[in-house]
Amino acid sequence: MGGYELVRSEDAPALAVDLEAGIGGGGGGFPKRSGGGGGGPAKRAAATGASPAPARQRLVSLDVFRGITVLLMIIVDDAGAFIPAMNHSPWDGVTVADFVMPFFLFIVGVALGLAYKRVPDKLDATKKAVLRALKLFCLGLVLQGGFFHGVRSLTFGVDLQEIRLMGILQRIAIAYLLTALCEIWLKGDEDVDYGFDLLKRYRYQLFVGAIVAITYMALLYSTYVPDWEYQTSGPGSTEKSFLVKCGVRGDTSPGCNAVGMLDRKILGIQHLYGRPVYARSKQCSINSPQNGPLPPDAPSWCQAPFDPEGLLSSVMAIVTCLIGLQYGHVIVHFQKHKQRIMNWLIPSFSMLVLAFAMDFCGMHMNKPLYTLSYTLATAGVAGLLFAGIYTLVDLYGYRRPTIAMEWMGMHALMIYVLIACNILPIFIHGFYWKEPKNNLLKFIGVGA
Repeated sequence: MGGYELVRSEDAPALAVDLEAGIGGGGGGFPKRSGGGGGGPAKRAAATGASPAPARQRLVSLDVFRGITVLLMIIVDDAGAFIPAMNHSPWDGVTVADFVMPFFLFIVGVALGLAYKRVPDKLDATKKAVLRALKLFCLGLVLQGGFFHGVRSLTFGVDLQEIRLMGILQRIAIAYLLTALCEIWLKGDEDVDYGFDLLKRYRYQLFVGAIVAITYMALLYSTYVPDWEYQTSGPGSTEKSFLVKCGVRGDTSPGCNAVGMLDRKILGIQHLYGRPVYARSKQCSINSPQNGPLPPDAPSWCQAPFDPEGLLSSVMAIVTCLIGLQYGHVIVHFQKHKQRIMNWLIPSFSMLVLAFAMDFCGMHMNKPLYTLSYTLATAGVAGLLFAGIYTLVDLYGYRRPTIAMEWMGMHALMIYVLIACNILPIFIHGFYWKEPKNNLLKFIGVGA
C-alpha cells in the first residue's frame, strides 16, 4: 500500500507509515531523528540546504496488536479442544476464541485509515484495492475450500460441487474491499480539531456503516424461515434425510435463523462448513461444550452444515472494519498522544455499554450470527486493547518485551497459512521413509 505520512505526535517528528515493508526504528515506538557522524541524511541535507526526508516507520503498536491476535488464534486452535473458555462459544455468548476474527478486521480498518490518508488517484487506488481483495479471496478459497483434507491423510483436491465458498480470508477480503472503497471515495474535506469533527468529515462512511447494520438487523429479525431438509452420509455411505421444522420469523436459534437460510439458498448447502459450532451445544452433544455423541432427543438440525463465515454474517464484519477505520483516522488527525487515547477510550467504553445493554434486552452476543451486540462488544474490546498497546509501545517505548509479537504481526499472513491452515504440519507429515509414521517428526525425535 506504499508509505503514507503519519501525523506527528507530541513527542516525535512527522513520520511515514509503511504498512507492508516497515523499517524498524529506535527503541521506542517512533524512530529517533537522523543525525550523527558518517555523513548521514541530516548532514547531507544541511550541506545542500534541503530538508531531511522523514524516516519511514510502521505503526509498531498495530504490528504488536496483530501479532497478539495471531498468537491468540494459534493458542485457541490448540487449547480449545480441552479448555472450554478458549474454544468458540457453541452459540450465544462470547469466549476468548470469539475475539480473534473481530480483532483482525479491526486491525485491517486501522491500517486502511493510515494507508489511504492521501489518495492522489482514486481510480488507481480502487483498482489496486480490488486486486488485493481478489487475491486474498482466492487464497482463502484454496486454503479453506477443502483442497487440503487433513494433516495425516496426505491427500488433497476438492470436488468443485462441494467446495466451501466462504472462509476467514474470504470474509476479510470482503470487509477490506468495502472499507477501502469507503475510505477512497467517501471522505469530506472539513478540518478536524475535536472528536466531533471526525463525525463531520467521515459522516458518509458512518452512514454506510449504519445502513449496513440496519439492513442486517432487518434481515435477521424479519426474514421468514420455512421448513427445510438436508442429507448426511451415515456408516456404509448410506444417506439419511432430516427435516428441520421452522416456519418462524426473526428466530436466532441454530436451526431456524435467517443467516443460515440465506447461505443455503444463495451458496447451496453443499458449499457450507460441514462441522458447525452448534454441534457442541447442550442440544447436540452429551459432552457439551465439547464434541460428543448426540443426545437421544437431539433436534434434527444438529448435523446440518452451517458456515460461521457466511454471507449475511460477513455483512456485519464490514461494520467492524469500518469501526477500526475510524480509529485509524484518530491517528491521522490528532497530534498528541492524550488526544488519540481519549478519542479511542470514549467510543470503546460506549460500544461496550451499548453491547451489554442489547444483550440484556435479548439481542444476544453471537459469533456465528455476528449480531450487532457482538460487533459492538468485540470492537469495544479491540479499541481498549489497541489503546493500551499504543500507550505501552508507542508512547512509553516498551518494544523489547513485545519484539516477538511485532515480528509475528509483520508476518501474520505467512504464519496463518503455515500454521493455522496446517500447511507446515502437512509438509512435516508428508515426507516419510517407507511408512507414514517414519516422518520428519520421528527423525528429529518428536513423537517417536
